[in-house]
Amino acid sequence: QVQLVESGGGLVQAGGSLRLSCAASGRTFRNYGMGWFRQAPGKEREFVAAISWTGRSTTYADSVKGRFTISRDIAKNTVNLQMNSLKAEDTAVYSCAADPNTDGLYRYWGQGTQVTVSS
Repeated sequence: QVQLVESGGGLVQAGGSLRLSCAASGRTFRNYGMGWFRQAPGKEREFVAAISWTGRSTTYADSVKGRFTISRDIAKNTVNLQMNSLKAEDTAVYSCAADPNTDGLYRYWGQGTQVTVSS
C-alpha cells in the first residue's frame, strides 16, 4: 500500500506561481509512474502531468505545457509540480497518483490540495 499526501496548494493571483508536492509513504514508490490530476467544480477530473519511474520521461496536458513542470526526488520520495504563469482556469483540486505497474492505470491517490487562482 502507498499513501500519498499533497501539499503546497493555496490562493495566488493570476500570473503567479505555486509548487505542489506529493509525499509518498508505505511501500517504495521508486519504480512507480507518478501523475498529477485536477478537478474543477462541476467538471470531470483531468490529467495534468506524468513522470516515468526513471524521471526521464514526462508528459503534459496541452493546457499546461510550457507552464507546469513535473519532477521527482527519489531520495525524498516526493513528486513535485511547479506551476508558473497560473491562470484562473487552473483553479481546481490537484491530486497526485501512483501507477505501480507503469501501465497507465493509477491505483493509489492522494486526498488532493486546493489551488485557487484569482483573476
